[in-house]
Amino acid sequence: MRILLVYPIFPKTFWSYEKILELVNRKVLLPPLGLVTVAAILPQEWEFKLVDRNIRTATEEEWAWADIVIFSAMIVQKADLLDQIKEAKRRGKLVAVGGPYPTSVPHEVEGVGADFLILDEGEITLPMFIDAIKRGETSGVFRATEKPDVTSTPIPRFDLLELDAYDMMSVQFSRGCPFQCEFCDIIVLYGRKPRTKTPEQLLAELDCLYNLGWRRGVFMVDDNFIGNKRNVKLLLKELKVWMAEHQYPFAFDTEASIDLAQDPEMMELMVECGFAAVFLGIETPDEDSLQLTKKFQNTRSSLTEAVESIIKAGLRPMAGFIIGFDGEKVGAGDRIVRFAELAAIPSTTFAMLQALPNTALWHRLKKEGRLRENQDGNINQTTLMNFIATRPLEDIAREYIDAFCALYDPVKYLDRTYRCFLMMGGPSWTRPAKMPELVLVRAFLIIIWRQGIKRETRWKFWHHLFSIIKRNPKAVEHYLSACAHIEHFCEYRQIVRDQIESQLAEYLAQGAEKPYQVISAKAEAVASK
Repeated sequence: MRILLVYPIFPKTFWSYEKILELVNRKVLLPPLGLVTVAAILPQEWEFKLVDRNIRTATEEEWAWADIVIFSAMIVQKADLLDQIKEAKRRGKLVAVGGPYPTSVPHEVEGVGADFLILDEGEITLPMFIDAIKRGETSGVFRATEKPDVTSTPIPRFDLLELDAYDMMSVQFSRGCPFQCEFCDIIVLYGRKPRTKTPEQLLAELDCLYNLGWRRGVFMVDDNFIGNKRNVKLLLKELKVWMAEHQYPFAFDTEASIDLAQDPEMMELMVECGFAAVFLGIETPDEDSLQLTKKFQNTRSSLTEAVESIIKAGLRPMAGFIIGFDGEKVGAGDRIVRFAELAAIPSTTFAMLQALPNTALWHRLKKEGRLRENQDGNINQTTLMNFIATRPLEDIAREYIDAFCALYDPVKYLDRTYRCFLMMGGPSWTRPAKMPELVLVRAFLIIIWRQGIKRETRWKFWHHLFSIIKRNPKAVEHYLSACAHIEHFCEYRQIVRDQIESQLAEYLAQGAEKPYQVISAKAEAVASK
């Protein structure tokens, strides 16, 4: 059986990092971990080819070679996924689809011709698909009624990837998150009980990458890396030894909840293992909004103090922010900007709230009749809200544009990054010295030209760089890497402005709906009398 694995195109987003990748001669930030895991679960006597459309398109020879085409996609990849399913069917191919987007809204991929829907988690549903193929079936829908034990998940087929095209590799230790954020689809897809691999499994995956010659960054793609703290600490204690024995070949990034700041042992272990950055879902500094969306873990202590603790431990924070919560007061965008400045967070994702399919938020808004017709929720930063908010959408959108542009003003970004790295701690070990790659030297020279000579940042760039060299020399390489990120956002903030203003103009031309009025139970009782 010949299997063509195809990964659809990502539109330009916060995570696409085109301008940064150009600096280091890479094409894509991260590989399709889900598809190479699928390839590992399927029978190994089958033949596989993988095409990541973010790198290149499939050739005519690859289309002709395939018996079955398998796609996996997130909701942000919807447009290209649907187009590629149609393309495969036009060529007479059997098509199988899976991943977060098809699992959430299977009728949409079924509607354009997908033959097999391999939904939920593949450890359970892929064997069902294999049995159907062996029986000679040409269609089917495969769903799971339980969550799999990921200790049986095989090592992903990293060998199928065009490794030189990627800036980082991906591995996954756990699935699921213990919290109950109303807007989050992770707990819908993977549950609230974090399931982890064994330390031996994860180290075997790192061995595989190491033996393939990989020596760059690795993103631990867990949606909340510290969801199962006990098991994570067991992993980190073994990973610390592995990294020392292999002379620290990788630098890790990951995502974690803000309660990481309350666990000094966890942070110390992460830094000693080579973790450099952590993405934090802060969402908003407004406590009322955090309570409403059930993000209770962010209300238990000072958010600014938590971020400071994480920085001082040696981890660069990236933060996610959202605007448009119910009951939100005017000026939410400004408050987010002020928080990011106060907490010295260099990079921040920022988007208008979306009701993703089947989340608690989606169900509540559907019951209240607030979902906007023909508007799919996604996690892109260039999309208007897909539901009727409690204040005018035009006001939210304009606050969002202004705040997004303020966050990525080159001078403000450089200042935040500098203040972050001044107080950043670091590991006790020093990475072995080696000759820098020519591509990194070239990238450094471009950064010097753009930020140290050409732009208005020139004086601050040199002052901040020499100050970091003097006051925190271990962090210089990491600091320059963070400085480079503004190259993506200088352009991307204009893309956000243009696309949001275009959508807003169309929305206003159609006649803006009135904001949703939240009626308290007490007021409703009075009104009914």
